[in-house]
Amino acid sequence: MKEHHVRVSHAPENLAREEQLAWKLARVAVDAAPLDPETSEMIINRVLDNAGVAIAAIARRPVANARAQALCNPRAGGATVFGMPQTHRVSCEWAAYANATAVRELDFHDTFLAADMNHPGDMIPAVIAAGQQCGVSGNDLTTGIAAAYEIDVILTKAICLHEHRIDHLTHLAAGVAGGIGAMLKLPVEVVYQAINQAVHTNVMTRQSRKGEISTWKATVPGHTTKLAIEAVDRAMRGETSPSPIYEGDDSIIAWLLDGPKAQYTLFLPEPGEAKRGILETYTKAHSAEYQAQAIIDLAFRIRARIGDPSQIKSAVLHTSHHTHRIIGNGSGDPQKYEPTASRETLDHSLMYIFAVALEDGRWHHIDSYTPERASRPATVDLWRRVTTVEDEGWTARYHHPNPALRAFGGRIVVTLRNGGVIEDELGVADAHTSGAKPFGRNDYINKFRTLSAGLASQKEIDRFVEAALGLPAMPAGGLARLNVEVPADRREPAEPLLPGLFERSASHNPADRFRGEPEHVQSS
Repeated sequence: MKEHHVRVSHAPENLAREEQLAWKLARVAVDAAPLDPETSEMIINRVLDNAGVAIAAIARRPVANARAQALCNPRAGGATVFGMPQTHRVSCEWAAYANATAVRELDFHDTFLAADMNHPGDMIPAVIAAGQQCGVSGNDLTTGIAAAYEIDVILTKAICLHEHRIDHLTHLAAGVAGGIGAMLKLPVEVVYQAINQAVHTNVMTRQSRKGEISTWKATVPGHTTKLAIEAVDRAMRGETSPSPIYEGDDSIIAWLLDGPKAQYTLFLPEPGEAKRGILETYTKAHSAEYQAQAIIDLAFRIRARIGDPSQIKSAVLHTSHHTHRIIGNGSGDPQKYEPTASRETLDHSLMYIFAVALEDGRWHHIDSYTPERASRPATVDLWRRVTTVEDEGWTARYHHPNPALRAFGGRIVVTLRNGGVIEDELGVADAHTSGAKPFGRNDYINKFRTLSAGLASQKEIDRFVEAALGLPAMPAGGLARLNVEVPADRREPAEPLLPGLFERSASHNPADRFRGEPEHVQSS
């Protein structure tokens, strides 16, 4: 690895583009280093993982709406949409939007936590969609996904966005632009311009994940990757973009992050060095925000020692700054204690998650979040006796320079009504690469099979697993196999979808529903 230092460069300095971070990232993306075998294997795992969580969410309203929007943009020879037959093709940017929404909806796929945090698997749908439309091979796709992860991991390790209340999608946008550029073997100049625009157009606040968290949380990665695909298209046409996007006088670093005197150190692979960033990321065994994964496992572990949860006087989770501030009561969000809060809010409430995991001894992507489950009086009573506190030791472990020694869990101190105290701690989730039961190939396959069972046919499930396992050798034009078809009646949401602008025509104006003429449109 080679150090690259980033600071704001004032206009008179005229920073050469070859010294700009966006150019350096573009060079990393298109560097023709051999694919690392472990990286290729992990990419297959994450393709399986994404598909499983996407199909499990196929009939949820945000996913169905995103799919309906995508299907309004058909394109012969375009990209596939999760749930639809392979013959249904749409423009790749819309497929990326719909598929990323499906992947993100249940908060159940991979994560990377460092100086910042995000879900790098959100990038995979965009790279696949662009690859399907361009007819590339499985090897090309694998190269692109490896590059996307590499860029995202580089940025996430070095540049903290959330401290300044900027959402993490900015780093993912750069990863998608670089990943598609690597997959298509585009020139450095083109990828540089695409990264500049993708970053510039994807600076959003963290209100997406504050307060009463909305369905936008599921949709925003699709929105980001859609804009990144459009940035690549524009750059391929020879158009230029704002630069230096990181170092400029009016850049996000100068005005929205650490300011004009900021300095960041990034570690970039040398030319010819294998891209192994994906191997530092990890997936989830439970459908909840990643920093809750170890706490769920911890709750399972201590519940027998506690016995009756109603005898708990208080439960205090000592944890890192990030966990306390983002999903703990350090966030200042009263909604994290509200039984009527949205599903999106509940999966970002460590207090709720600990209470339910302790009571149930299981975690389920649907059952653990139903309104009935959240409003159970005993649960609400316990939930409001759970708090979090920031612990410097856990914050230091969270940022440990050695990935094998990083910890994302915490220590629980349970005080019982009889005065007894029960304590325990867990550094990483059982499924983490350093955990008690690290996720391996069979775990990814089983997770996919479990989540898609009852939705896709057994024949389709088996076909997809076979296709994913053969990804690196997939011939050019064969990437449509990386889709899972679901029968129409199983992808319909419980309530009919409302029509939007894209359904508008001379004979069908969706605005009629605002004039007292209710209309509905079924998802496809």
